[in-house]
Amino acid sequence: MNRFLMSVGAIVCFLGVAIGAFGAHALSSMMQGKAIGWYQTAFQYQFFHGLALLVCGAVFAELGRGVMVAGILLIAGILIFCGTLYAMALGAPSWLGMITPVGGVCFLVGWGVLIVCTFRYRNSEK
Repeated sequence: MNRFLMSVGAIVCFLGVAIGAFGAHALSSMMQGKAIGWYQTAFQYQFFHGLALLVCGAVFAELGRGVMVAGILLIAGILIFCGTLYAMALGAPSWLGMITPVGGVCFLVGWGVLIVCTFRYRNSEK
């Protein structure tokens, strides 16, 4: 188990619940159109990737240090992808949308690294 990944995952999920509730109750009347979609997408990606960080922390001992690389990439994805979507939903300039895909790439590469870690583990068991 890796306490860093588990802790960050728990914090990300905690904040996801708080941000989701804040959006649903305090911001819903203020946001319209694309802003609502951006906010919902950011929340969903944040929460699911927070859960993924918990899993990374739980399997760290089994799969090795590559899981830490995957976890860091997922954290970067949360910060960049979700952060820019939240910012735009709350009124930041829409040019931030050009940065959002960088976070998506971080998610994809993080998942790819995790896939490689699982295959390496499986192959080492044979």
